[in-house]
Amino acid sequence: MKISRKPTKPVSLVTKGDLSLYFVGCGSAFARTLYQNNLLITKGRHHLLVDCGTRCSQALHEAGLHFSQIQNYLVTHSHADHIGGLEEVQLFARYVLQRKPNMVINKTYEKILWEQSLRGGSEISENGQLLFGDFWNTQRPKKLSGYPRETFETNVGDINIKMPRTLHFPDKATSWRVCAWSCGVIIDDRIFFTSDTQFDREFIEGYDKRFNFEVIFHDCQLFTGGVHSSIDELCTLPKRLRKKIVLMHYGDEWQNFKQQAKDAGFQSWAKQGHTYTFPTPGSKPRNTA
Repeated sequence: MKISRKPTKPVSLVTKGDLSLYFVGCGSAFARTLYQNNLLITKGRHHLLVDCGTRCSQALHEAGLHFSQIQNYLVTHSHADHIGGLEEVQLFARYVLQRKPNMVINKTYEKILWEQSLRGGSEISENGQLLFGDFWNTQRPKKLSGYPRETFETNVGDINIKMPRTLHFPDKATSWRVCAWSCGVIIDDRIFFTSDTQFDREFIEGYDKRFNFEVIFHDCQLFTGGVHSSIDELCTLPKRLRKKIVLMHYGDEWQNFKQQAKDAGFQSWAKQGHTYTFPTPGSKPRNTA
C-alpha cells in the first residue's frame, strides 16, 4: 500500500489498473474539522463512491470533483453523514444532467432508503409521483451462500465488491439480524472497509480469517458506548489484526489518542484527502505524489 505524500487534488477517476482508495473524509458524524467518512474507490476506468454524506458535495468540490462526474454509488446505512448528500445527487442528476446515476443496492434496502429518507423532497413532480427508479439505475448485488451472516456481491466494472451485514444501530442490538440495515464493504477480497459498526470481534476476526485482508479500515470512536467501535475496544483485538487496522470515522480530538494508537500497534489513522494505492498483485509498485 502506498499513501499519497500530500492531499490529492484534483482526484482522478481513472488509474493505470491499480486499486485506488481516496478518503473524501475520515471524520465522525459530529466532527467539525474533518469531512464525513465517505470513500471513493477507483480501478482502471471504473469508480464507486461509498456513502455520500451532507458535506460530501463540498469535500468533492475541494478535491476538484463534482457530483456530475460520479456515476456509481453504494450506501452502507441511513445516517446523515452517509446519505445526507443523496437528495442533491438525485435532483441534480434528474433536472440538470437529465440522466440517472447507478446505485448498488438490494431491494430490501432500496425500500428503506426511499421510504424513510429520500422520498420526501423528491417524489412530487410536474409529472406526478416519482419513485426511486425515476432517479436511479439499480445494480442488484447477489446474496452469497456459505457466509456466517448476510453477504452480498457484485462487480462495478473491474472492482469486486462484497457487502457483509454489520451490527451498527440501535445501541442495544445484540446481532446484525435485529439491527437496522447496514453493511461493510470488502474490496477485491483485499481490503475491508467496515463503515460504521459496533465492536464486533466475531465479525472482524471471522472475515479476516476467510480473506486475510491486506488492510482493514475500521470505524473508531474515541470513547466507549453507543453504536461505534471504540479505540479501547479495538485495542483488545489480537496484535496481528491491530497491525492491519487503519483507524477512521474518528472525532476532532483524535490527536490526543495518537500515542495510545501507536502503543497498541495500529497501522495508522486514515488521512482525509489522501489516496491509498494498492498495486495489482504481481506488479511493481509505483510511487504516488
